Amino acid sequence: MVQAALIEEGRYCLVVDDFLADPHAMVARAVAQREAFRAAPVNCYPGIEQPMWAEFDQAMAAFFDAHIAPAFGAVQALGLNTRMSIVTLKPEQLLPQQRICHRDARGCAPGEGAVASVLYLFGNERMGGTSFYRPRRHPLEIDHLLHQARHMDNDAFSSVLGAPPQYYDGDERYFEKLGTAPAKWNRAIFYDATIFHTGQIDAPELLAEDPAEGRLTINAFIRCK
Repeated sequence: MVQAALIEEGRYCLVVDDFLADPHAMVARAVAQREAFRAAPVNCYPGIEQPMWAEFDQAMAAFFDAHIAPAFGAVQALGLNTRMSIVTLKPEQLLPQQRICHRDARGCAPGEGAVASVLYLFGNERMGGTSFYRPRRHPLEIDHLLHQARHMDNDAFSSVLGAPPQYYDGDERYFEKLGTAPAKWNRAIFYDATIFHTGQIDAPELLAEDPAEGRLTINAFIRCK
């Protein structure tokens, strides 16, 4: 069943429970391929990841076209980028870009859109879902903050945020938290990739690199027509 959860006026997160027919088999495959997980310096994901396989992408695109696309004003998926991911970093290990929320797409070409998805494949819901944010400041100020996150060291960025390295949970100056999509075993969420978001990591002491025990997710970026 596909359900809609309001993020803010006119923007929704679609929630699909019992997404995979055999989620345990997917976790078992992650465990069998645990050596393939690698750190993700390019997209600044706070952990390790590996790409998904073509058959999964084909199935995800078909599901998107049939059940998700209309809610985002889309006709069909044009391309997918999918990966299996595990959040692993301790708060003190986070880089500046990993200490604030982010968006997967700033904008789209005319006639195109972008949708992101997270599939939760862990049983301990305390490891956290996904939170969404609205900027409190002018877009130019937000752009400047994002620039600082890319180029400052941790000490300098701590002065900007007024906080030590930690997983993001909103603040009084830059971003207002709009709400959180709770994690649930075999739940997938889909949302506009241009909205600011981040993993809601309230219990970092639970994080682990073992796919059978850690915060295992499948993340997808879907470019659509």
